[in-house]
Amino acid sequence: MTSLDLNAIGKETKEVPFKYNWRDLLLYNLGIGAQPDELSFVYERTPGGVKVFPSYACIVAGVGFANIRLSPKGIDGPRFIHGEQMIKMYKPFPTEAEIMVKAVCENMYDKGKAAVIHTKISGRMQDGSQIFDAKYVHFYIGEGGWGGDRGPKAEPLDPPEGKDPDFSISYKTNINQAALYRLNGDFNPLHIDPVAAKTSGRFDRPILHGLCTYGFATRAIVYGLCDGEVSRFKEFNARFTSEVYPGETLTTEGWKDNGRYIIQVRTERATVLGNAYAIVE
Repeated sequence: MTSLDLNAIGKETKEVPFKYNWRDLLLYNLGIGAQPDELSFVYERTPGGVKVFPSYACIVAGVGFANIRLSPKGIDGPRFIHGEQMIKMYKPFPTEAEIMVKAVCENMYDKGKAAVIHTKISGRMQDGSQIFDAKYVHFYIGEGGWGGDRGPKAEPLDPPEGKDPDFSISYKTNINQAALYRLNGDFNPLHIDPVAAKTSGRFDRPILHGLCTYGFATRAIVYGLCDGEVSRFKEFNARFTSEVYPGETLTTEGWKDNGRYIIQVRTERATVLGNAYAIVE
């Protein structure tokens, strides 16, 4: 029997504030690979203020996710696997702000050997205007089996065979990428401690944060499809399909598809983000 509290479905958390300034934005941008020539993302004296890549929504959303109570026993981190991530942007992040964040567990599905948990976290400005929605899908190993709905099947989103991508951008991650990215607030030892990585039973050394990979892809989409204008970036949904090790090169590619772009991110070893799409203006 699952330890999940099925009554948590549909219950919104209280709003909590997330306050940041330009230093936080620079740290995030550098954490997903921004370089000195990307001046508006790395220099605090940029006319109009520092810009941040839209995937910063995942950092802001973290304070809301921490308030969701999915189980009275708490969550066992090693069994709680991040499967998919989506962000929808209503407007760009300002250089400095206090954002009010709330969260809700939208559904829990029973896959037998695991539960699939869908959550949504939203952020709004102090004037009430919405800035983002972030949706998460997690697999909780060992927590299915209560006889619930198995959930819908995801729409397959594969790149068209034999067609060159409409854009392709490669970024090499640094060997210290996870050590830098974790300073944005994700201190899971899996990403820094070799002993913790081996103890997981899944990896032989620390891996890059999935949301860091997602941030690299967001950065590629901003440059590949939005000409560097974050205001044109509207939505990005992706499934995590394989791990990334610091030092590997991430290649993000996109194919135009009926008002959106099918996205795929790969390393030399594997596809690491798949079943993905982006919507831009």
